[in-house]
Amino acid sequence: MADLTAASAVELATLLRAGEVSAREVVDAHLERIAAVDGVVAEGDVWAAKPTAELGPDEPHAFLAVTASAARAHADDIDARRVAGEQLGPLAGVPLGLKDVLTMRGAPTTCGSRMLEGWVPPYDATVTERLRAADVVVLGKTNMDEFAMGSSTENSAFGGTRNPWDLDRVPGGSSGGSAAAVAGLLAPLAIGTDTGGSIRQPAALTGLVGVKPTYGTVSRYGLVAFASSLDQAGPLARTVEDAARLQSVTWGHDPRDATSVPGEVPDLLAGLEDGVAGLRVGVVQELQGEGYEPGVELVFASALERLAGLGAQIAEVSLPHAPYGLPAYYLIAPSEASSNLARFDGVRYGLRVDAPTAEEMNAATRAAGFGPEVKRRIMIGTHALSSGYYDAYYLQASKVRTLIAEDFRNAFAQVDVLVSPTSPSVAFRFGDKTADPMAMYLNDVATVPASLAGIPALSLPAGLAAAPDDPTTSLPVGLQLMAPLKRDDVMYRAAWAFEQATGFAALPTGPRAITTQEVR
Repeated sequence: MADLTAASAVELATLLRAGEVSAREVVDAHLERIAAVDGVVAEGDVWAAKPTAELGPDEPHAFLAVTASAARAHADDIDARRVAGEQLGPLAGVPLGLKDVLTMRGAPTTCGSRMLEGWVPPYDATVTERLRAADVVVLGKTNMDEFAMGSSTENSAFGGTRNPWDLDRVPGGSSGGSAAAVAGLLAPLAIGTDTGGSIRQPAALTGLVGVKPTYGTVSRYGLVAFASSLDQAGPLARTVEDAARLQSVTWGHDPRDATSVPGEVPDLLAGLEDGVAGLRVGVVQELQGEGYEPGVELVFASALERLAGLGAQIAEVSLPHAPYGLPAYYLIAPSEASSNLARFDGVRYGLRVDAPTAEEMNAATRAAGFGPEVKRRIMIGTHALSSGYYDAYYLQASKVRTLIAEDFRNAFAQVDVLVSPTSPSVAFRFGDKTADPMAMYLNDVATVPASLAGIPALSLPAGLAAAPDDPTTSLPVGLQLMAPLKRDDVMYRAAWAFEQATGFAALPTGPRAITTQEVR
């Protein structure tokens, strides 16, 4: 294959197993592309992103740090072990971008924040360990909204990430760097994290497959916490099978994580090709209509017709408390963030701004280290948890969360999977929503309910819609699939059937056409 960066993970794994290409060749091809287009300084063992002021408008800025020497060394080791006839992992030699909220020895973990600038953790996250064990080659750490708080990756302290489909637009967030890396052909796979939609929404806006697994099935050990009861790592990929194979090597019980779910997880690949004939598909009434762009609704309607044509049984289903999901989420998540981010006080690790007293040092450190969106959410959360307001806000939001989970249980008594649009809009332009936090938060309206219930949810490309501000520009629209707890396999089965029928496994030809011209 002439262009190794255009291949899917499964295609690369097949070429590597057959000996048609070496792991070092695959890694070098992706490193060369990153050096050419992504706005990094390709020098030394770890390549750093250029300072924000030096980034060009045609540089996606998907990576914050590229561990070039370590990636090449890992690739060389894989090649040597293959020659020696050793057993290798299922994705041996396939490159990956790792969201900068997961720890990795030898690489900075900043969470997109000045608070952790330059911090190099002494340990790997469980996800990182399992990637290494599967012989996946980590290329580096991808950009993100600061501490995973945002829907556009404009909140990174080190500069925003651009959408490879249209470099004037956002890639979604908070896992926008991971999404841009895969859509921009800088890596065939990436890991993101999803709290209220931070994998699925970027996947929708960049024409990818993005998955939030059942909460607790992927270890949170080594994942710097935003909202502990909601955060979950998951795959971003160009095809459903790529995503399933990546999730298969990262999930499973971890005794080091108190939120890890014990017991076996289903084989995601066993029934992947079973099709959707006879599958009961529920269309969520409350996750469409007002607030959704007309182009998104048209693509969604076409997707439902395609599913019906494949033999799925389509029925309308109600989640009556879903409209309350967004306000409940924006009380629960900031409350947990307020607690989790209290550790960044200038005393133990991270940034310290010296001052005459400990109290002044703490205040000065947090003022300098946190950006506006993080401060906003800390203040919301602290208020919601404060004496006199806890019962009125946090407790009520928790009750709504329970009602939403019950709605999903009732719905899954009637159907096998649920569907909705992933995002109410296609990718929007930089700066369009930064001055209006409420408009930004509405990007999560379709993804938050599943997060509150802890169920698995997947976004895959459903088609293209014209941008409302530019009818000549066509942008991706995502279809969201949701399944019962620990039935991620059913969700993948439906997604694979839809993808095969539509041919959208090749949808990244949009960003491919742009990026092969060195991103315009």
